[in-house]
This record gives sequence, structure tokens and C-alpha cells, in this order.
Amino acid sequence: MDVVVEFLEALQTEAGASRNTVLAYRRDLADFGRFLARPRRELATLGGRDVSDYLMTLRRRGLGARSVARRLSALRGLYRFLVREGRVTRDPTEHLESPRPPRRLPRTLSIEDATTLVESPDTTRAEGLRDRALLELLYASGMRASEVLSLRHEDLNLTAGYVTCTGKGSRQRLVPVGAQALRWVRRYLESRSTSLKRLDPGTIFLNRSGRPLSRQGLWVILKRSARRAGLRASVSPHTLRHSFASHLLERGADLRSVQAMLGHADISTTQIYTHLPSAVVRDMYRKFHPRARLSAKAG
Repeated sequence: MDVVVEFLEALQTEAGASRNTVLAYRRDLADFGRFLARPRRELATLGGRDVSDYLMTLRRRGLGARSVARRLSALRGLYRFLVREGRVTRDPTEHLESPRPPRRLPRTLSIEDATTLVESPDTTRAEGLRDRALLELLYASGMRASEVLSLRHEDLNLTAGYVTCTGKGSRQRLVPVGAQALRWVRRYLESRSTSLKRLDPGTIFLNRSGRPLSRQGLWVILKRSARRAGLRASVSPHTLRHSFASHLLERGADLRSVQAMLGHADISTTQIYTHLPSAVVRDMYRKFHPRARLSAKAG
């Protein structure tokens, strides 16, 4: 299909799409071209039902929701191009919804494992003191990796006990920070000036050269701490963020408050954490379910 070649060229030159994106679109549209050839169909006369049939054939072939959604995205782009260029009068993909992949439950640590992890660094060493402060702050605030790495002195109020996070879309939010994290951050900052000769003027968490800690450096700290804590599961910055939210909800925090602390624009994003029963729900279950407690005859 010559129009596909034109679309891909426009995608690269006008939209600035990456080479990998163009290659993926080319593969997806080539597959759609084979669908059109059996029986013979034309792009200009295709309707929404035809595109739906194509998506159904993809599912029957065993493609997952993400792959099907990507194919539909390629078709949307092609038809928008064709409508703009006057090649077709209507877009058959306009009213089709992309299949949503099943949302995976976030991986979290137990309260005991989270505690062991944040307490694992050797605080007799300068790096260990930094690592302890960093892990305590991540778990205490639920910050993203990018947020904690870009944290500056003016963002942290040690007296009032809160941190100003700058999240996605440059949206700012205030998050309370617990006494343990504040204590370790304060100790780290007090010792930092004596242990590092060249200091970044504003960033809080630095590497051994006195420069801002990188994302790779944060991952190294997490892996090292997980090993010291004896944790077998892989731990990422998001693991601590998920644990922060889950542990709050487990102990009775309300969803709106957790949403605000995480910086989620939509509460539906926060609702993924409701897979864990809160303390209130657990108490209700134990009180009312007839088989929740061991009877005197048991054992």
C-alpha cells in the first residue's frame, strides 16, 4: 500500500517518531494489509465492523491486549493521516475502544520486610548513612525515584515535618514525613559536609563525588540493601512507593488522602491498592464471618 509508505514518512518527518516506532507501525500495518487481501477489501470503503473483525482475528491468534491495542493505534494513525489528506471521508477506527490490558497488582513488601530493608545500611559509614536516610524517606513519603533524586534543600521542611514533591506535569504536592525519616535525613545532612569535599549546592542526595545521585546509583543502593536485608524478591523504588500506599491503606487510611500523597491526578490510579484489605475490613471479617475464628473443638 503506497499510502502506508507516505504515512510512515510523514510519521517520521512531521511527527518526529523514532526509528523503532516507525518499524513497529510498518510491521503492524503490513499485517493489516494481509488481512485486507483475504477477501479483497479497500481502505477507503472499510467500516468500523471490518476493523472490529480484524481485532477479533488478532485475539483468536493469541495476541494479548497490549499487542492488539498497539495494532489499533497504528490503524488510528493511518486513518487520521488519510482523512487529513482527503484520501478517505471517514475514520472507521473513530468509535473503537482500545482493549485494556489487565492491571497487575503492585508488588509490595510486608511491613516487616520494609522495616528490615530501610534499616539494613551500615550507618557507621558515610554512604550507609546516606542510604539509610534515602530509604527511610522513600518509604515514609511514597516519592517516585525522579522526585527523591531531584529533591533540594528548600523542598524539605525538617521542622514542620513535610516534603514538597514535584511530580508528573510539574505538579507539586506536600507530603508529611515521619519522625524516623526526618531523624535520619537530619543526621545525613549534618555529616555530609564533613564527608564530601565537593558538594552540589542544592541537591540533597549525592554520590561519593559530591554530585547528584543518579537513577542507576539509586538502583545500586536498593539492590545492595535488599541483599543485606536477606530479601529474595527484587526491590525497586516503586516497590517502596507501593508499600507506602498499601501499608497506609491496610492500617485504615482513606483512599483520598493516599491519592493526594502519591500525587495521582485520578483516584482510579490509586484504587489499584485497594486489593489489600484494610484493618477495618479485617476486623469486620473476624467479627462476623462464622468460620473466621478457631472453635474450642479445633485442634
